[in-house]
Amino acid sequence: MINLHLKKSKYLFLSLSLFTTLPQAFAQEKAAPVFKDGEAQIVTSFDTPDKWIRHDLWVETTFDTDGDGKPDRMHVSITRPFQTETEGLKLPVIYETSPYYSGTAGNAPGTFWDVKHEVGEKPPIAHLHPTVIRTGARPIISNSLIREWVKRGFIIVHSESPGTGLSQGSPTVGGINESLAPKAVIEWLSGKDNGYTAPDGNEKVKAYWSTGNVGMTGTSYNGTLPLAAATTGVEGLKAIIPVAPNTSYYHYYRSNGLVRSPGGYLGEDVDVLYDFIHSGAEDKRAYGDKTFRDGEMAKGMDRVTGDYNDFWAGRDYLNAMKPMKAALLMSHGFNDWNVMPEHSYRIYKAAEAKGLPVQIYYHQGGHGGPPPMKMMNRWFTRYLFGIENGVEKDPKAWIVRENEPANNPTSYADYPNPAAADVKLYPGAGGITSGKLSTTKPVKQPSEKLIDDVTFSGSDLAKAEKSDHRLLYVTPVLKEAVHLSGLTQVTVKLASSKPAANFSVWLVALPWSQGQTVRLMDNVITRGWADPQNNKSLTKSAPLVPGKFYDLKFSLQPDDQIIPAGKQIGLMIFSSDKEFTLWPKAGTEITIDLNGTTLTLPVVGGLNAFEKATK
Repeated sequence: MINLHLKKSKYLFLSLSLFTTLPQAFAQEKAAPVFKDGEAQIVTSFDTPDKWIRHDLWVETTFDTDGDGKPDRMHVSITRPFQTETEGLKLPVIYETSPYYSGTAGNAPGTFWDVKHEVGEKPPIAHLHPTVIRTGARPIISNSLIREWVKRGFIIVHSESPGTGLSQGSPTVGGINESLAPKAVIEWLSGKDNGYTAPDGNEKVKAYWSTGNVGMTGTSYNGTLPLAAATTGVEGLKAIIPVAPNTSYYHYYRSNGLVRSPGGYLGEDVDVLYDFIHSGAEDKRAYGDKTFRDGEMAKGMDRVTGDYNDFWAGRDYLNAMKPMKAALLMSHGFNDWNVMPEHSYRIYKAAEAKGLPVQIYYHQGGHGGPPPMKMMNRWFTRYLFGIENGVEKDPKAWIVRENEPANNPTSYADYPNPAAADVKLYPGAGGITSGKLSTTKPVKQPSEKLIDDVTFSGSDLAKAEKSDHRLLYVTPVLKEAVHLSGLTQVTVKLASSKPAANFSVWLVALPWSQGQTVRLMDNVITRGWADPQNNKSLTKSAPLVPGKFYDLKFSLQPDDQIIPAGKQIGLMIFSSDKEFTLWPKAGTEITIDLNGTTLTLPVVGGLNAFEKATK
């Protein structure tokens, strides 16, 4: 007998027996989504790629960023099961938008800023501005997402960001039009009459096949834009799954007042990214270049002081979260040194504080990496189909433990781990070789000095038994594993021999592992950077008085890592970080007053667990 249930949804729940005992009469019924264990299942009648309907259109926005006096229209493409046309079936939408779909400029020599100059000085030479050669063919913008989701009863929508591909307007790299563009598309998907068959003209097209429930996902820039859309509070956007999103362009290109590049892209800045993605209409590019790149960005980005200002505040989505209503499943890698893990952490905590449905998935790898399909399916099934699968009652934090596969995360009540507590450690003299890190505050200690030299990489300095170019302080060898979860904090009292200097901190696991199979996470626990000139304010720096001591306090990147027995946890302090900071001439001296310097670790089990592992 066919087992049918209708539970708080117009969609059918079908038992497994359906697939073996389905009568011929019912086989002729209209296609419908199928759910099992709270997940949308593959439906044979939807899994027909050769019959999927694919078409494109343009959605009109409320802004004009190419200067032609008309609202910009965004290029949109649709992939949907044929039953949305032949049977009148309406389905929810998973939507991805991107500035990358029609090609990028590449990273040719000279297109990044020159980092070989003193801290606090104007860069000596402006960089080159490459031209994007547009690629792509209509009607298909992208094939991402369609293979996994259409066969499960979702419609897939793609759109090109303003000023890219066949979308009108101009890129702004975090400007308000990048939030309003996906908002306009979501409004069209929810019934607004703002869709057109062409970039110019008045022939309308409607999303009659959409239920109006929209979810968004994507990775990196494509993960930033779901959050951008969500901060508008647009009604149809029910859930987002950002993967490694850039949630603040300040935090991407600066760190606690310091000019600091994203990992792997030394010398990149917001205007470089603008050039990289500007693939829109060639005859409109000059207006965008003048207005945004050479106007707004040139005036606001400030590569001299690195201070947080109105320009950066307007590109920080944490400042725009008040209207947000979408359920949030966040995904990030703890060893993502491009878009660093703080980007997801800060938004997750703010959404949690707002009382929104939230989950966070962290893995131990680098840039990218979505949650397991099961997690994503449950999230979209719950909020797009309205299936009561209990996902909002699931644990909030899912963390892939060391050496485990990405699809097997361990669940925790929240992140940081609620069992974590701050453990304050004090450095002891001897940092040129290795001083001690102890829970007991030493008696009055001498100051210690390092000499900046960017020719030595951070890994070189961490591996060195002795160096004048860094200070290193280590715990006793761990007798038991120590689980860190949350934010490591550094408080330091320092003086510089110059009015400006880089300041870098690595938390490392020693001895430094070698060999081809060694991953970065085996050696670097977490890192952080700061500008001593911003010791009092992130928005206003002041030149350092050479020889004068200043108090500086900041957090390193969030982490959740189990440091195994046999290792030592080391605090490494140095100045210029070859992979991330400017490259000043060698010779700046940084003096550390150990009496005003501490390291605070977020240890699961707190002080008792730490002392048990080290004593």
